[in-house]
Amino acid sequence: MFRVSCIQLKSNNSFNDNFAKTEKLIKKAIKQKTDFILTPEISSIFLLDKKQLLKICSSMDKDNYLIKIKKLAKKFKKWILIGSLIIKTQKNKLVNRSVLIDNKGMVRSYYDKIHMYDVTLSKKEKYFESKTFTPGKKYKVTKLPWGKLGMSICYDLRFPNLYRNLAKKGALFLSVPSAFTETTGIRHWHSLLKARAIENFCYIFAPAQSGTHYNGRKTYGHSLIVSPDGKILKQLGKKEGVITVDVDPKYSIKLRSIIPSLKKN
Repeated sequence: MFRVSCIQLKSNNSFNDNFAKTEKLIKKAIKQKTDFILTPEISSIFLLDKKQLLKICSSMDKDNYLIKIKKLAKKFKKWILIGSLIIKTQKNKLVNRSVLIDNKGMVRSYYDKIHMYDVTLSKKEKYFESKTFTPGKKYKVTKLPWGKLGMSICYDLRFPNLYRNLAKKGALFLSVPSAFTETTGIRHWHSLLKARAIENFCYIFAPAQSGTHYNGRKTYGHSLIVSPDGKILKQLGKKEGVITVDVDPKYSIKLRSIIPSLKKN
């Protein structure tokens, strides 16, 4: 058994403000005796303007938000997943990157978002992430002390084959840090997360952005932790905060032995 916490944020366009809020909620999770803490997608900066991002973002080794989170992980001896950072990998290239930090403050793994959110929800609501980010190419499964974690980000949630591959590679837990739009979140968020849990008999850790942000964009919130049988163990509403639950990796293994669907294509 171990304890997992998902943090819910309403990030803005200030690295310092976003870190201050993240730090406060990480410390709140630590008071709840957690072992593993996850933050939402684009925790460090809530921007999609590529020109601005290229001016203010940096490589991983120089990213100030990441450096500070690494220090917290080391100080409190906790595993922390930064749901995502915007990282500059070349002069004109940005990626949306989820970063896993161990309890010694070292980066253990990272995953670059594969599926770009290019959609037209209405005349007023359009998103074209491919204009800002370069998509990742590799699935990532990494070892935690309690079992394997399969990494993903937000829009990936709509591509079940990704999660099937992660589960087949041994993942017992799936991270889905998100900034789901309010428009689609109301309709699909809970259903998709529960489906991914049940299909793969995995725990789902889904920290989310929430609320009306400085630029007018609305995110759905409702951070969730879901059991391998699709039960919502705990969730938040719209406010910033943290949820913490106990997780039993053996339960995932037990369900897979009862219904061996992962052994089939």
